[in-house]
Formats: sequence, structure tokens, C-alpha cells
Amino acid sequence: MKFRLLAACAAIAFAGPTLAQEDLRPAIEADYVANLESLYQHFHSNPELSLMEVETAARLAQELRDLGYEVTEGVGGTGLVAVLENGDGPTLMMRADMDGLPVPEDTGLSYASTATGVDRNGDEFPVMHACAHDTHMTALVGAARQMMDRRDQWSGTLVLIGQPAEELGLGAGMMIADGLYERFPVPDSVIAFHTFSGIPTGTITYVPGYAMANVDSVDITVRGRGGHGAYPHATKDPVYLAAQIIIGLQGLISRELNPLDPGVITVGAINGGRKHNIISDEVHLQLTVRSYTDEVREHLLTGIERIAHAQAASYGLTEEEYPEVVVEEPYTPALYNNPELAERAVAAMQDRFGPLAVVEASPVMGGEDFAMFHRTEEQVPAFMFWVGGTTQERLDSFTSRGVPAPSNHSPFFAPDDPETTITMAVEGMTAIALDYLAPQD
Repeated sequence: MKFRLLAACAAIAFAGPTLAQEDLRPAIEADYVANLESLYQHFHSNPELSLMEVETAARLAQELRDLGYEVTEGVGGTGLVAVLENGDGPTLMMRADMDGLPVPEDTGLSYASTATGVDRNGDEFPVMHACAHDTHMTALVGAARQMMDRRDQWSGTLVLIGQPAEELGLGAGMMIADGLYERFPVPDSVIAFHTFSGIPTGTITYVPGYAMANVDSVDITVRGRGGHGAYPHATKDPVYLAAQIIIGLQGLISRELNPLDPGVITVGAINGGRKHNIISDEVHLQLTVRSYTDEVREHLLTGIERIAHAQAASYGLTEEEYPEVVVEEPYTPALYNNPELAERAVAAMQDRFGPLAVVEASPVMGGEDFAMFHRTEEQVPAFMFWVGGTTQERLDSFTSRGVPAPSNHSPFFAPDDPETTITMAVEGMTAIALDYLAPQD
């Protein structure tokens, strides 16, 4: 997961439950000791790269199959779908992502990953669960067990998915393209959570409406006419032209967007040239473009090409020499948390934890392909929330030193208190599911 989410308030010890299921928390805590702790440590110690989650998916599938769910593997590559039908009622989907990252672990944990993996391009990397997908899978199993044990308290259909390749922004779309909504019950709503390092342990945050951004990758190939660095007048310098394009692109944000419409254009890489005194023929720019609405996204993407071509024309290049602008497909759409679903889910969690432990936060410009599950013709309402992964004491310690705590994707990040993080996620997901699937009189 690629974002930074700021909690709206510090962690506050969550209150006792007010739902009828008074035995829920003790059951989850007992399950953690008996099953979930060892499962979490297994996932943490054995991460696999995106699209390579073969053993991870097999273990997750077996855990859910052993609980009594009907499990189908190989959906969208290594993805899996588990279904539990329990009478008439709505269908709720719960998602966990499975992939690790090409990062060497440096947490010092006794169960730290020493794994390596070969990616889809044939390159070998050290691998770790630096983005806490191990907690997501573990909590999914925990919630699955609680829902199986409480079939007398709900009615409807529960669909659980293990999604591959979230870190590439591909897995959700691959599962949908492989017939997720044709081969399995179409959900009335879909929910997920993400463990985040910047939130204090014991706190849940949420954002109604737009929560995360459209994410586009754009490549610009800037062409020129190379030559000797001492005679620039005899060339068309693509480095100079690239610099003009970069400056011009920022005007899209500062002078063309409504200041109330968020947008980001970041040039993450500039590659061109080989030697001090040679003007090259070509420069390659790599951009990340962020937005919320489809309208802003379209304006930024068309504006990038317009500015690149206009700068080339002003420099005297012909149309045949204009920069080539390529927008990578597929892109990651903006995560829109359905406000009505968010309100209902938050109320269910606040009943469990208290209103001060479940707090609203601000939207961010990071991306998450969970958004794909509601960007289909079915327009399934979606809701994602975030669970704290770093203790308040440790966050305060880093703050006092003037440095940030290790973030998601850092080789130093793993939940400080995985028991609290995982059991709170299990309880939150279960509370939402029990409320959503509550029998109707």
C-alpha cells in the first residue's frame, strides 16, 4: 500500500462492547493465542512477491477450507475466493491482499523474513511483508472463524477473497477480469482494512467519500537532435526541452485546477545523456499523476500531452519530433468509500470500541487497487478502514527525536503489538459483518 494516513487523534484504550455478542472479544483473543499468532508469524516469515503468491495462497485457502468455506483457487492468477452461504439475505465481500515487497527485512524479529523471491521479470530480491499484508490475511481468517461460529446470528452470504498483486495495482483487476462477479455471488457491499504504521495501536481511522487517489503512471519520451555540447546551436537539446516540460507541467496544478480539486504531478525519474560534452538525442521522463475525480484525471492526462507538444513546438521541433506520451494501463482508480456504508460500518465498530477509538481522518493521494472492486458496472459500494500498527509510546519516541517512525514499505516496519492490531481488525471486520448481515424481521 502506497500512502501516508494521519490519524485524527491519539490512540485511546477502546471501551467494552455494547453489541449483543458479549463473547466476541474473548473468543477472538482465545483464537489469537490458539491459532492466529502462529499463522501471522508463518505469513510474516514466508512472504512472496506480487503474482508469485503460490504458497501463501495455498495456506490461506487451506485455512478457510478447514473452517468449512467453499474455496476456489487460481482466480486471477493466484487469487482465491471463499464462499459461505447462510440463508437468505445480502451478500458481503471481505478482502485481504497477499503479496510481499522486494525489501530486505531489518526488524530484528525472531520470525523475521529471510526469504528471497524471483519476480515476474526473472529478477531475484529479498522479500518481506513490509506493508502488513500478513496481518490482513491473518485477520481475514480470524473473522472467517467468528462468522462461521456465529451462523445463528446472521443470514446471507459471505464472500472472502485473497487478492494477489496489490503492490503492482493489478490483482483486483485480474480477479474481476477472471469472472469474480460472474462466477461467484455478486456482493451488495465490499469491505477491507489496512494496517498502517502512522496510526497508534488501538485506533481505527476511516475516511468517507474519496479516501485515496487515482494513480496513473505516465512515460514521456522527449526527442531531440544530438550533437557536441560545445555547439548547442547546432542541436535540439532534449535535456533542455525536458526541463521546460517539467516546469510547464506544474502549471496544470497551480493554474488550471480549481484549488479545491486535489491533483499531483510528480516527475519521479529523468534519464538521458551519457557524457558531459554530448547533447543526447532523447530523454525519458517517468511521472506519477494523482487525482480524485474522473474529470480532474482526464484534464491532467490530456494537459500533460498538450504541454509536452506545445513546448516542443515552441522549441522548433516538427510534429514528427514531438514527445511521445504514454499513459500506462491499467491504472489504479480512486478509492471512494461509500458514505452510507461507511456510516453504518463505523457505527458498528464504535459500538465495539467506543467513539474515541474509531475516528475520522483526512483523505490522501496514495493509491490502493481495492478501489477496482467498486469501479465495475455493478458499482458495488465499498469501504476500507485503517488499523493502527505502531504503539503511541513508540510514535512519541520518534517524535521526540524529530524523526518519523518506520513507515509501511520500510525494512524496519512490522506491527509493534501484532496481537492488538490483528484482534482489533478481526473484531472490527466481524462487527461490520454481523451488523450488515443481521436477520431482518
